[in-house]
Amino acid sequence: MTHKIIGRSETADFPELGLSNIPVKIDTGAYTSSIHYINLQEKEGELLVWFDKLASPIHFKNFKIAKVRSSNGKLQNRYKIKTQMRFFGKKYRIQMTLAKRTRMRFPVLIGRKFLSKKFLVDPSKQNLSGTKNPKTIL
Repeated sequence: MTHKIIGRSETADFPELGLSNIPVKIDTGAYTSSIHYINLQEKEGELLVWFDKLASPIHFKNFKIAKVRSSNGKLQNRYKIKTQMRFFGKKYRIQMTLAKRTRMRFPVLIGRKFLSKKFLVDPSKQNLSGTKNPKTIL
């Protein structure tokens, strides 16, 4: 089986969230993937999430709360959603936790749960997807 080689940082689209050309950090040390959100509200069994300051909220009826150990070692409860990611021209379903990544360089972190059996990471490379001038959602 051949695996696609990717670099330590890439770009991806999240069409269901209205986000395109977003810089992502590939992190084999992280189990789960996460995405930065601006604001969120849980209301009447529905999760409303703003990913961009200018956009309307995205509504999620199916979401979970997951325990995640952050990079500083603390256990946190985070909302977990499923969405679509376009990566290297192919569409994938991905589970992501919602995190405030304001102080982070990348608004999206892709963990090994998604990468496993699909990709090999070459840490000496970047942006093998070829996208120029990625946007930011922070």
